[in-house]
Amino acid sequence: MLQPRFVVALLVVGLGVLLGLSATTFLYAEGASYLSTEPSACANCHIMQPQYDSWQKASHHTVATCVECHLPDDLVGKYLAKAENGWNHSKAFTLQDFHEPIVINAKNANILHENCLRCHGPLVHAQGAGADGAAPRCVRCHASVGHGEAVGLGGPWRGIDAEVAER
Repeated sequence: MLQPRFVVALLVVGLGVLLGLSATTFLYAEGASYLSTEPSACANCHIMQPQYDSWQKASHHTVATCVECHLPDDLVGKYLAKAENGWNHSKAFTLQDFHEPIVINAKNANILHENCLRCHGPLVHAQGAGADGAAPRCVRCHASVGHGEAVGLGGPWRGIDAEVAER
């Protein structure tokens, strides 16, 4: 039978190792920068450098940041989306399980579309909504507005979901 002191010591050492690894990972990944709205935080991960570079040359560079296009406008929604995306991105990049070139998922495409409409809604609706009464997906025609032409790192093509391709 294990002595209670040994069990407590083992738990304390295990917790210390877990906290140490967590702190090291957070510092190495510049985790605090992701709490900001600074566009350069998006390029902390080298895989996003082409998107960051192309945004700096794109037409919306002077009027919109990554956060203004890619996250909800409300404070709670913004940080929930940051947390979800942070988890998904870190998991995908660690496991090397992501589309190449990087492709926006359906949930984030909806956020992007809502943000396009937040700024450009009156113009879009003046042009006429789609047959279903909804505004057409902005990026269907204006795909290069935020980042210029699509860029990638030359990794293997892993296909694209039909739902994402439709946007």
